[in-house]
Amino acid sequence: MALMTTYASIPPYVTKDGSVIRELMHPDVHGNQHASMAEACISPGHKTALHTHTLSEEIYHITQGIGQMTLGDEQFMVAAGDTICIKPGEPHCIENMGDKDLTIICSCAPPYSHQDTNLPGE
Repeated sequence: MALMTTYASIPPYVTKDGSVIRELMHPDVHGNQHASMAEACISPGHKTALHTHTLSEEIYHITQGIGQMTLGDEQFMVAAGDTICIKPGEPHCIENMGDKDLTIICSCAPPYSHQDTNLPGE
């Protein structure tokens, strides 16, 4: 059986950091083994909460929009076509700086989990 998903059949939900995502492929749902891939959308004027992941390395690939990425002590602009690697334990968030949705493909290994997402003060 092929491991395949159809975008229209994937319901969006809000993650612990406040972004709206669709799990394009996740072991808990689809049967793959080592990583997850999701599409995250951040509306104009919104920002995800600063957070870390204890175990997961996360890769963001910007597919639409412009934003300001906070990664550790650095802040920099990102736009469609940019890819960012976020190491485990590295504080990060992203803010939509444009007038349309900021859309990001997010890959996590090990797979994304709310339990691996840490907000300041937790």
